[in-house]
Amino acid sequence: MNEEKLRWIIAKCQALMAAHAEELTALDQAIGDGDHGLNMTRGFDAILAAADEIAAMPFGAALQKAGMTLVMNVGGASGPLYGSLLMGMGKASAEAPRDGAGVAAMFGEGIEAVKKRGKSEAGAKTMLDVLVPVHAVIANGGGIAEVRATAEESLAATKDMLATKGRAAFLGERSIGHLDPGARSSALLINAVCDVLEGK
Repeated sequence: MNEEKLRWIIAKCQALMAAHAEELTALDQAIGDGDHGLNMTRGFDAILAAADEIAAMPFGAALQKAGMTLVMNVGGASGPLYGSLLMGMGKASAEAPRDGAGVAAMFGEGIEAVKKRGKSEAGAKTMLDVLVPVHAVIANGGGIAEVRATAEESLAATKDMLATKGRAAFLGERSIGHLDPGARSSALLINAVCDVLEGK
């Protein structure tokens, strides 16, 4: 990925997190501690501030730097989890071919890092419930439209899930009926990358 496109992705992700901060906060107030919007905005503001340095790096190093920036600037669970996703992808980048299979391999390694850090799997009402189905689409050669649709459908499916991980798990049955905030931010970030790939 070239430097210009990487800057564009950073800017797009930051803009979407800022635009949806109140929504993410409201979702998190319902089943979490209410800081997801603030945390995601703070994290991507920090990445945007370091965009010149990050975009000038080789792609794998850029992902790792962005991930570390999130870990260092974001409190709660979202910083370590999203940081693990990006750092896992960055570490896998050196061995991944620059094609669809390579993207799937990198994304898969990032997801495995999230699972390890969060001690979770898909089905627990977390960001993994969007990331894992989207990865399956990419691994099967699906296009951008299918990626977007899967992200939205997977996000919607979290509403009826029982949370078994994270702060929402303490609510038990009361966690049902609410979208997962981490799944929502994941869907937003996936759409941001899709926008850039489509030239939007």
